Amino acid sequence: MEQVDISVGDIVEVKKTHPCGGNKWEILRVGVDFKMKCATCGHIIMVERPKALKMIKKIADKHN
Repeated sequence: MEQVDISVGDIVEVKKTHPCGGNKWEILRVGVDFKMKCATCGHIIMVERPKALKMIKKIADKHN
């Protein structure tokens, strides 16, 4: 699996859309779990790292 450099503040695009219709999420926490906030509706979720890395299609906006 390709090593992805995802950090707090990045906006990522996921493969499957959220029920609100958005597919962009802001990364709030990175570690064993990823804490992500939907950029459209603000819903916050915690996802296990392996599952989160499978969900993410690409990094839409890299936070500096």
